[in-house]
Amino acid sequence: MRLLVIGGGVAGPAVALAATRLGLDATVLERRPVVDPDEGSWVTVAPNGLDALDALGVLDDARGLGHPSRLNRMYGATGRHLGDVSLGVPLADGTVALTIKRSALAVLLEDAARRQGADVRLGAEVVSVHDDDADDVRAVLADGSVVEGDLLVAADGVRSRVRRAIDPAAPDARYVGLTNFGGITRGTRLGDDLTPQAWHFVFGRRSFFGAHPLPTGDVVWFANVPREEIGRAERASTTDAQWLAWLADLVADDAGPASDLVAAGELELAGDSTFDLPHVPTWWRGRTVLVGDAAHAPSPSSGQGAAMALEDAVVLARSVAAHGVDGLAVYERARRERVEAIVKAGARSSSAKIPGRLGRVPLETMLSLVFRSGVAARSTDGFTAHRLGAGLSPTR
Repeated sequence: MRLLVIGGGVAGPAVALAATRLGLDATVLERRPVVDPDEGSWVTVAPNGLDALDALGVLDDARGLGHPSRLNRMYGATGRHLGDVSLGVPLADGTVALTIKRSALAVLLEDAARRQGADVRLGAEVVSVHDDDADDVRAVLADGSVVEGDLLVAADGVRSRVRRAIDPAAPDARYVGLTNFGGITRGTRLGDDLTPQAWHFVFGRRSFFGAHPLPTGDVVWFANVPREEIGRAERASTTDAQWLAWLADLVADDAGPASDLVAAGELELAGDSTFDLPHVPTWWRGRTVLVGDAAHAPSPSSGQGAAMALEDAVVLARSVAAHGVDGLAVYERARRERVEAIVKAGARSSSAKIPGRLGRVPLETMLSLVFRSGVAARSTDGFTAHRLGAGLSPTR
């Protein structure tokens, strides 16, 4: 069986890698001509996502590219310590969450899939998909060529075109009210007072800020800003220097190193409006199926986006290897309840970043009670303790 996989982010190459490790054939179609491992911002892969990387056979490689992250330290705008939240239940060998460049993770998976025998095609933009034959599926590329397969896997993200092809009434992604910026400050002493292997989060007066010191002496950081969605025109007309000046002003009155980190830093991600996708009624039809953000996009506040995509890849490949096309229903049954619960939890976390009419002080008091009571940690542990079981063994 040959899988046609649309999308070369995290989910697509992970599906191809899982499928080829199980003896299936896979072709990945990615519209970008180059996937740059240094491009974009950082993600933290929770232990359940690392468990999936282990099943895919690339956990050791990921460790070499990422940095351990043990906990989130929460602070208010005045510097008040609101509490700490673990970044999840470690793996059996003690491995904790891993902070890594998203693009570096995608390239790692892409390279591993190639070594396993997958056909990874860059610069292959899919303009239409066709699932009108009982025996195969087709993807038409921008250059007019056609690629055929037995199963089409749509890993084309939160704005998936294939989602609407499967179901014309499929929902659009939902803007969560936050815009996202990511950056890095290199070779700085500003991270000396930050706890190693931890994210330092500040519920600021006008933004939510996170910073993580790296052993290299760099500090990676991000800012979530409550505001209207940033459109293409504003993004295209605003320089990185202008964004940095704006961000520095937003965090200027908050305690901690945020203002200095932004002033001395460089942007890696700018003006990214944040969306989630809480419920997609139809995950598959015929021989076409959705995975990752195309099916269930959590907000970044969940800390589970990459992990969910990796879990999807393993479960989908196992289901198809064991049951053929009938495995699509098996995959959905195994995944839907879990991922929708995580999307809901992420939406609640995003709302805490927006003070609303009650203001920041009441919000900080409430958050302090939540963090110190252990409620947040127990909720996180419930998601991150999930394990997929044995690895991937070939079926042929």
